[in-house]
Amino acid sequence: MPPQAPGTGSSAPEPAVRRADVDAARWPDVARLPSAAPARTAIARHFVGRALDRPALTGPATDARSSAAGPRLTLHDPDAFYRRIGRHGLIGFGESYMAGEWDSDDLAGALTVLAQHVDDLIPAPLRRLRGLWASARPTVDRNTRTGARDNIQRHYDLSNDLFATFLDPTLTYSSALFTAFPARFESLAAAQHRKIDRLLDLAGVSESTRLLEIGTGWGELALRAAAPGAQVTTLTLSVEQAVLARERIAAAGLADRVDVQLRDYRDVEGRYDAVISVEMIEAVGAEYWPAYFTALRRALAPGGRIALQAITMGHQQMLHTAATHTFISKYVFPGGLIPSREAIAEHSAATGLTTATDNGYADHYAETLRLWRDRFTANRAAVTGLDFDATFRRMWELYLAYSEAGFRARYLDVRQLLFTEGTPR
Repeated sequence: MPPQAPGTGSSAPEPAVRRADVDAARWPDVARLPSAAPARTAIARHFVGRALDRPALTGPATDARSSAAGPRLTLHDPDAFYRRIGRHGLIGFGESYMAGEWDSDDLAGALTVLAQHVDDLIPAPLRRLRGLWASARPTVDRNTRTGARDNIQRHYDLSNDLFATFLDPTLTYSSALFTAFPARFESLAAAQHRKIDRLLDLAGVSESTRLLEIGTGWGELALRAAAPGAQVTTLTLSVEQAVLARERIAAAGLADRVDVQLRDYRDVEGRYDAVISVEMIEAVGAEYWPAYFTALRRALAPGGRIALQAITMGHQQMLHTAATHTFISKYVFPGGLIPSREAIAEHSAATGLTTATDNGYADHYAETLRLWRDRFTANRAAVTGLDFDATFRRMWELYLAYSEAGFRARYLDVRQLLFTEGTPR
């Protein structure tokens, strides 16, 4: 775990990672500080420092506020921290963590506090000037057919063994659905099956159903649907996932009922009684949401049903995020964008679909992410053995904690939706 002492004074603990040790060839923007921008750095120091001070996230250990319970940030290198934020905003904030320039005794807790005070970070007049420091998303990350394959491979093809270090035995990489909090890792597999069964029920999947799944993962939903008799076609762009999903399906004796295809959703063929897509829309990109919903609708046989599980954010936040290159889009999910409920409603309705059910489960995703993060940190040695260095580990820990904080602060939600054609049945 990160060092446990609070504060920024001389008694602060040593960083777990030092910038000088970062592999510059692998992580160039982490290994080196951005060019100096004194005015921007001063602005970041003033406003971000004030935002950190307001909820008492930082401060010397002797400060009276340190007696209050709560997460703390340790700034090992405040000058570098504010310089990165001044130059690159939240990307700089993340790269500073990857470089070991700050730590926290409770990373997800600290990020949750920051998410809850997000409006304090930059005052409204300066937020309107975000274009002066926020970078636009790289055009190379667009989800064209070629770009989508590249983007998916940069995340999902990292290593099946990497994902196995923190996922439960079902290898399900989406929010679970629990019966009680706090959740335990031992209950995660059952919670994932509960989520899958809810989606199968929403879509009306039975033993005679022809089911299309867009976004295979490692095959658990296909296995769950095929076991009673459904005929499943499942699409993925991840070579690594396809290989392991096919192995798992063959081992279960269900290869005659599940067809795993390396195929873009835009090239789907056939008509199906039910279509399910779990946390796939986030990887599509706003530019291609019309094509995504058109593909869903085109694949649906008359009277069929579509069940979707989607992460969502507020509409204004989505619009700002869409125009900005973020830490997540740079390092974790290139080309991705979390939609708003309004965007989903608009694009689904444009293809003639009606939203029949829409339920949210933000607390369940926060718990899922906490369990994944706990498992990932407990298995650091295994991750290192897979040739993922300390900078990668910190990046991944920050990604999991950052995501958990988004759900705990209700900045993010995860929803299960049912779409039908025309009037709801």
